[in-house]
Amino acid sequence: MKTGVVFQFLSLIVIATIIIYKIQRAQNGLVYNIRNISGLDAIEEAVGRATEMGRMIHFSPGIADLSGVTASQTFAGLETLGMIAKLTARYGAKLFVSICRPVILPFAEEVVKQAYMSEGSLESFNEDCVQYLSSEQFAYAAAVMGIIQREKAAASILLGAFWAESLMIAEAGFHAGAIQVAGSANIHQIPFFVASCDYVLIGEELYAAGAIASGNPVKVGSIAGQDVCKFFVIAILVVGSLSITFGSNLIANLLNI
Repeated sequence: MKTGVVFQFLSLIVIATIIIYKIQRAQNGLVYNIRNISGLDAIEEAVGRATEMGRMIHFSPGIADLSGVTASQTFAGLETLGMIAKLTARYGAKLFVSICRPVILPFAEEVVKQAYMSEGSLESFNEDCVQYLSSEQFAYAAAVMGIIQREKAAASILLGAFWAESLMIAEAGFHAGAIQVAGSANIHQIPFFVASCDYVLIGEELYAAGAIASGNPVKVGSIAGQDVCKFFVIAILVVGSLSITFGSNLIANLLNI
């Protein structure tokens, strides 16, 4: 029998139980205190600035699809898009959403439409504000760069899964003088965002931002449950390190069950 399987299974049960418990508490009305994310707070400032300048706000949910390991980043980006669209509807700002994957187009359109409807500004909603550009990575990047430059975007918000096109798009926003908020769980792209954007959501902050923006108790409860699980893992690491230091193999043997 492969070692460590029993411990992994028990850990899975514990983690799932904690997350489900936290979700149920959130559904029952408990409000969790999630720290402010500066990049998320800056979005309203960016929308306000764009409104004053009469210029466009660009948003991209990344270039990932709605399936695979990076799909969660796309969903987090779309959740945040709902919040952004509400702000643009409230302030009368011009929003443009660039889409790389055609399957995402109807979802993004519906998110923006529902946001405008919730703000009582459905008549201001224009389907042309959400456009599919290209499924090719660099063709999409080139199209976005051109739009940002021609429209002199006042803000560019990039939240989702990005790869080599990240710096190209962010640099275009920088040269246009836009306030830029970017975030991705693809850690290898974070340095490029840090170099060219005003605010950056790093790794799991993207998922937390999506949960906060949606206000969905299931997602907020899930974030709270995952934080508890992280403390659980850290505690095992600390106790294990101390036990090895003092000559005990208790934790090591436990991990090998």
